[in-house]
Amino acid sequence: MAHEVFYTARKTLKNYTNGGTVLMFATALALLVVNLPFLHDFYNSLWTHELALQVGGFNLFSHHGHPMSIMAFINDALMAVFFFSVGLEIKREVLVGELSSFRQALLPIVAAIGGMGMPVLIFFLMGRGSDYIGGAAIPMATDIAFSLGVLAMLGSRVPVSLKIFLTTLAVVDDIGGILVIAIFYSDHINFAMLGAAAILLGVLALGGKLQIQSKIFYLGIGAFVWFLFLNAGIHPTIAGVLIAFCVPARPIYAPKGYIKTIRRNIGHFASEDDERLYSKSILTKEQLNWLKEIESASDKVISPLQDMEDSLHPVVNYLIVPLFAFANAGIWFGDLEASQIFQGVSAAIICGLVGGKFIGILLFSWIAVKLKWAPMPEGSDWKQIAGVALLGGIGFTVSLFIANLSFGSGDPYLSAILNNAKLGILVGSFLAGILGWLILYLTLPGKNRKSADSAIQENA
Repeated sequence: MAHEVFYTARKTLKNYTNGGTVLMFATALALLVVNLPFLHDFYNSLWTHELALQVGGFNLFSHHGHPMSIMAFINDALMAVFFFSVGLEIKREVLVGELSSFRQALLPIVAAIGGMGMPVLIFFLMGRGSDYIGGAAIPMATDIAFSLGVLAMLGSRVPVSLKIFLTTLAVVDDIGGILVIAIFYSDHINFAMLGAAAILLGVLALGGKLQIQSKIFYLGIGAFVWFLFLNAGIHPTIAGVLIAFCVPARPIYAPKGYIKTIRRNIGHFASEDDERLYSKSILTKEQLNWLKEIESASDKVISPLQDMEDSLHPVVNYLIVPLFAFANAGIWFGDLEASQIFQGVSAAIICGLVGGKFIGILLFSWIAVKLKWAPMPEGSDWKQIAGVALLGGIGFTVSLFIANLSFGSGDPYLSAILNNAKLGILVGSFLAGILGWLILYLTLPGKNRKSADSAIQENA
């Protein structure tokens, strides 16, 4: 069982680490391009071009009758796919993952609550009465790809239980972020369109109940749910999460039935002539049917939920999230002064990500363990939990997303606040990552330090 858990954690960690590397490259590229004089105007104008997916007079990529810009398409359409992937992950975790056992999940859940609440409190205290108080939710997020990527640099020195703790904490953080977006970033609600979306969601939920396995069914109807949410005043990324919850998690075949199907069809080949089996020739009609039945059974033993999550992972981590970072992480340094890092919205975000996350995760974890609500992660101590608490301050992707929702209206004054907010997110996430890695590097068992050094070289 321990080997299975380790294999699953290792595979997840590797996927997120690779995605985190691409994300860092996209961020660095955005910072470079936006600050090069001959590319600055091109970068800023690129995102204003309009997109259309039109049939007759109907444009799927339209918002209140106006075509979406490339920036709006990335933030409202592609990020809906990102949150659809998050929704699939949350559903899987609740059904068969770390959130399926209440006692096992309690510590990271309590830690995540502290890690969301404390940064918001610090932001409120620092920004009370200011023009940027509406961005209080910005430092509450944890970027799962970046944080797990930093943890992976420490190699096998990190206990598996600590990796699972951080992964589960980040998933719960995602749930918190989704709720914040749904509650605080919806306005001017069109109840007619919202009602139509609810009916379509009901159809999807019924399809899930009836175990409809067609992915086109969920994605096709889901596209119209997304459009209705977009134009109903509810942020469309919420549609992605709700659609994901409708996707069935049970396959048609149980593994036993799948194995029987494979054995039966492979058995047909036993009677075939050896010369025909070894020659690279076109398949006979019978051979094609046997292999097609195996292929069909392979599709039916994996649930639509797991299949979609697995298929979307490379698209989300290697395309959507890096593209989002490239479009949104471009901070113009031309008008910035070094003092701006230590004041205003930048300072509030940095304190929230670095101090708030650290205090909230560590304090709430300590309370949960001392009250015997949940045990410590196996093989870890409080110094290591402190290191992970700092890694929880790597907000980045969702923090940038919430910053855009808060200040991305296009108003020049708010655009200046948004630029400073991005600076705070970048600096705060960088500091949290460096400090978290340093504490873990110094406190994890030293006998395997070589594995951490080799892991850093592999990621470099």
